[in-house]
Amino acid sequence: MSAISTKDDDVVTTASLTGAAVAQFPVPAPITEHGNARIISIFNQKGGVGKTTTTINLGAALAELGRRVLLVDFDPQGGLSLGLGVNAHALPLENTVYHALMDPAADIQQIVLKSSVAGLDFLPASRDLGAAESKLPSEIGGQQFLKRALATLKDEYDVILIDCQPTMGQLTVNALVASHEVIVPLQCEYFALHGFIELSGNIEKVKNFLNPELRLIGILATMYDRKTLHNREVLSAILEKYPNDVFDTIIAKTIRFSETTVVGEPITSYASSSGGAASYRRLARELIARGGAR
Repeated sequence: MSAISTKDDDVVTTASLTGAAVAQFPVPAPITEHGNARIISIFNQKGGVGKTTTTINLGAALAELGRRVLLVDFDPQGGLSLGLGVNAHALPLENTVYHALMDPAADIQQIVLKSSVAGLDFLPASRDLGAAESKLPSEIGGQQFLKRALATLKDEYDVILIDCQPTMGQLTVNALVASHEVIVPLQCEYFALHGFIELSGNIEKVKNFLNPELRLIGILATMYDRKTLHNREVLSAILEKYPNDVFDTIIAKTIRFSETTVVGEPITSYASSSGGAASYRRLARELIARGGAR
């Protein structure tokens, strides 16, 4: 494990690509009183864009800043749980987020697991979560079930990040109803940009009909390769179309993220001095500066 690096010269930013002055996001002041968590969904209707990677590593970076963070694995594939060292498919857990979602009497405190990072906890998931898709529509208030489940945990954490599945189904609606904000990881590919139009429309529908507090806090450019002309052109198009919605921090493509899944820990601890770790630390500071966390 390498020493912690917070050098912003390891990080690709939109400002550095456009020639603008690079924004500075200083390390925020410590929190003396915890609780009243901001709940943020990490969502894109396209898979493979870095949702789980962002949830884990942004959460770990926020925890390094002294925030108490809860991650919610809300994808039946259980990728977030695996990325934190828990394979719920190979070693079935007695209780998962499915039980917290579907059983009002479930003790959610007993379902929360500790990660290897101080201050970073998570609710694990397994394939049984997929059964909720067919059960929730027939339940009265089914769109509010995750909000109800998380209510008892809000006062214990400063930030709750939900790793959504890549479809606009009942689970995702539950996540958006429970959330204050949405972060949309967007791969620098043409089809990902095109799909954002439909995605933003769906977020707006949830806001209009189910959760008036919901807002898009930022589009996060992911898997960026500055050597690829297509990536550069797509990023330029994103910035031109959504100039006020894109995070200044960009997550560049690196093999390190794949390695972290194998070892079951965030990049901030596995490759602490890497550019990827520095990028997520900067994103954490930027998120706080945008008001998405304290």
